[in-house]
Amino acid sequence: MILVRNKELNGALHTIHQIEDNFNKKFHYPYVFLNDGKFNDGFKNRIREAVSGECYFERIDAQDWSQPASIDTERQKKAMKQLDSEGVGYAKQVSYHNMCRYYSRGFYNHPRMKQFKYYWRFEPNTDYYSDLNYDVFKFMQDNHKTYGFTISLYDVEQSVKTLWPETLDFLKAHPDYVNPNAATQWLTENLQNPHKTEMAQGYSTCHFWSNFEIADMDFYRSKPYSDWVEHLEKAGGFYYERWGDAPVHSVGVGLFEDKKKVHWFRDIGYKHHPYTNCPNGKHTKGCTAGDFTYKHLKDQNCLTNWWNFEMDDADKALY
Repeated sequence: MILVRNKELNGALHTIHQIEDNFNKKFHYPYVFLNDGKFNDGFKNRIREAVSGECYFERIDAQDWSQPASIDTERQKKAMKQLDSEGVGYAKQVSYHNMCRYYSRGFYNHPRMKQFKYYWRFEPNTDYYSDLNYDVFKFMQDNHKTYGFTISLYDVEQSVKTLWPETLDFLKAHPDYVNPNAATQWLTENLQNPHKTEMAQGYSTCHFWSNFEIADMDFYRSKPYSDWVEHLEKAGGFYYERWGDAPVHSVGVGLFEDKKKVHWFRDIGYKHHPYTNCPNGKHTKGCTAGDFTYKHLKDQNCLTNWWNFEMDDADKALY
């Protein structure tokens, strides 16, 4: 599944060729292409030539995509200007805020997506380095996994200043929604980047980088997650701040799901610039084993916190 526009055709094809070569030519799963506009024939024809599975080209309803009328536009303008002055990327791009909101609370209820249980999200101009000889969707099903990731990062703390306080307010009314085996240590640690936890008012800002994720959409469709994201919608932080779908998915999964149902796909070599997951092994080519990113960004890696706080020995041994 990909959210993409006509102008991103070459970037989408760049990644699709790798997914096909490394995985889908063996399994022939369908693709869903989502767009807030209309796909042209040139885009659709080029895509169909590249894939081995069925293609669905779908338009997002404007009501689901566009900024809601409830947003105070004057407050929003001031907030966007402030975030931009602090160097927060895409702060002034309303389309980016729309995208974050849609991935957080909309895509899994698109009429086309409702026919599926699992999805693999990919992005244009990302790279996949590993030859996968097993069915990742059956792996998720057979091992009772809800969410799979490759990279875990810290977020830009200014972008999520009130996400955690709003979540705590919600949980006061719904304490029973928190899973008894929630990933609370990972969500609240303050050891590696304590200034982030402080500015985010108790949230470490650790998140799964959602430009790659394989997950069970029934989790998003569940009452705890659905009620929570509607609370976030009313708070307006998708527009007054820059709440991304990555921290929203991560906080939601971290609180409302058993952490044993979260899986690190250590064997999938993946890169979304500037971050990489590059495993050891002959099945991975094109990246340097153990590579993550530039030296000055290495303190942004939150994966070791997931290993130390939330993974048990069984999952550490699981592929």
